[in-house]
Amino acid sequence: MANHLRVLEPGFNDSFESALRRFFAPVQFEMTPPVLDMRLDLSEKDNTYVVKADLPGVKKEDINVRIDGNVVQIDAEVKQEKETKGNGNKVLRSERYYGNVSRTFSLAQDVDDTKAQARYADGVLTLELPKKATAASKKLAVQ
Repeated sequence: MANHLRVLEPGFNDSFESALRRFFAPVQFEMTPPVLDMRLDLSEKDNTYVVKADLPGVKKEDINVRIDGNVVQIDAEVKQEKETKGNGNKVLRSERYYGNVSRTFSLAQDVDDTKAQARYADGVLTLELPKKATAASKKLAVQ
């Protein structure tokens, strides 16, 4: 009987528990389409807002930026293609994914859209959005 009890040694329990955790851990299958997501960083310096948006794998021509007062909208069309070839250049698997991603946010002040700039490099869209000059308040003399 002593031989049967060896199965319950603490060393075995640890590896059994870790095996169970791995078995029940969430798994993402390769066939699952990627989640379209746009991460943003927004900072403010002097009279300008700076926005950095992560858009990996997106072509510059597929990005649209709209500014309406203090509301900024970034739209992008994502096209991903993946092809796996075997021996003799025979296609064994081909995957294509197309979709749109969009983010809209508002700023504390209106943006001067005539001076706004957008640059796209290495999968990061950088927007420099100058604040629109606000009219100074005028004091009226009471008569």
